[in-house]
Amino acid sequence: MTSEDNKRLITAAMDALAVGDSKPFSALMHRDFVWTITGSTSWSGEYRGLEAVRRDLFAPLFANFTTTYRNQARNILSDGDFVVVECTGDVMTKSGKPYNNVYCYVIRMAQGKMMSLMEYLDTQLVADVLEPRALA
Repeated sequence: MTSEDNKRLITAAMDALAVGDSKPFSALMHRDFVWTITGSTSWSGEYRGLEAVRRDLFAPLFANFTTTYRNQARNILSDGDFVVVECTGDVMTKSGKPYNNVYCYVIRMAQGKMMSLMEYLDTQLVADVLEPRALA
């Protein structure tokens, strides 16, 4: 796939995520997908494989939220197999605090699927607002 094809796929998925529909974004994840969160919080680390991402990242993360998670892309750049997304999340937590983090995703694509996503974010906001992730 071309750089423009990859950008088009990610743009469509982010457009859906902006209105609270995570299905198109999740559908782009390859079964061997790896999501890496930078920093040194309890949420930081590498989640290997689609099932691990769903079980070990998404399930406990979304358990913190009381409203539908939305994520608005500000900029989307593509170069070959890589797509970079600058975006801002919008959600309320069970503690009553907003969790509106700012992200930079560096996504590696292959054959129309996301193979990996490196997430850069405000780790202090993670520590201040989210419940610590229980380690398995």
